[in-house]
Amino acid sequence: MRLPRDISGVLLARALKEFGYEISRQTGSHIRLTTEVNGEHHITIPAHDPIKIGTLSGILSEIARHHEISREELLRRLGV
Repeated sequence: MRLPRDISGVLLARALKEFGYEISRQTGSHIRLTTEVNGEHHITIPAHDPIKIGTLSGILSEIARHHEISREELLRRLGV
């Protein structure tokens, strides 16, 4: 599945609520998200519009690894 090229950090943060992520803090242009699903997990995403494709790929891979699903399944469930 192809990664979206036009997703913003704020939109991604909202979409990740599906996986139990909540904004724990924001410093400058970076948003820190935390979830307790499958154990505690923190992820930092830039509040840029759009997020660079390599950065987005790394973020999605880390989230998929934590939730033990494929990146394709993660994208499908996020609907982005």
